[in-house]
Amino acid sequence: MKRFTISLLISGLLCGTAAADPVLKGNVVVTGPIVTVGDMFGDADLLAEQPLFRAPRPGTTGNVPLADIRAAASRVGITAFDSNSLVAVSVSRAAAVVDEVVLAQVIAADLKSRGILADGMSADTRFDRTIAPINAEAVEQPASVTSLRYMPGSGVFTARVAIAGMEQPLDLSGTIEMMVEVPHLKTTLPAGAVLGPADVEMRPVPLRYAESVGVANLDELVGKALTRQSREGMLLKASDVAEPQLIGKNDLVTIYFRKGPMTLSVKGQAVTGATEGSALQVLNLMSKRVITATAIAAGAVEVSAEPLALAGL
Repeated sequence: MKRFTISLLISGLLCGTAAADPVLKGNVVVTGPIVTVGDMFGDADLLAEQPLFRAPRPGTTGNVPLADIRAAASRVGITAFDSNSLVAVSVSRAAAVVDEVVLAQVIAADLKSRGILADGMSADTRFDRTIAPINAEAVEQPASVTSLRYMPGSGVFTARVAIAGMEQPLDLSGTIEMMVEVPHLKTTLPAGAVLGPADVEMRPVPLRYAESVGVANLDELVGKALTRQSREGMLLKASDVAEPQLIGKNDLVTIYFRKGPMTLSVKGQAVTGATEGSALQVLNLMSKRVITATAIAAGAVEVSAEPLALAGL
């Protein structure tokens, strides 16, 4: 009796540690070209990496009958599994969509790697024909340029692109317009308005056009005054701005004369405008004479100690 009890105990332990049968999955999604045991079954253990059959094309789904699964599993040594009451398994292959946007990006990246597309520039790529979206393998880089010929004068290009999961490369042709970000006026402003950072926005224009009109850098515009009334969206050039006027026409000013420790002042009115340090015409409100002075601050001008200037006072 004692020997019989020990045998039952050992038998129970062995049954409890026996590996469970693999369990068939109902829906399978793979990224590569091969469906493995681990893709198709749960609890596959050491056989998980064994191939079973080819996956469908990227971006497509196929149904695998239970009989085909049994035959494939038997070939790798799985003679029993839990079918999970399934009669077929849906197998989908993930895909990375390669469209015209992606193709333009890889072409631009190739141009940048060769120093043709500089920092601050972008490429407006136009294809000679419509490129339908392609389902490539779901990899980090589904498309890559293998060859590219670009002619800067005309912008014409030809390229060959390898698509992950496709045996044949994709041949492309079209034109590339190099674009550069240049400053544009954000709102309509009057002449004399001083530009701040919020008044200017960067927009892309063709590089050839930007070079022909001579656009300005942002730091050449901010803090400067518009020389004429300007409309929203206008491309800004260096000639569109000037140093802001420190004193405007008809502004009331104080006229200063300094010599040594002595300072004289008198009220006046600007006849012309002026930037800091530049000359302007000022009416002396006391003598009613127009004199030449230098703008030194907002509302302040200075006359020199020359005899003619003093006589004008």
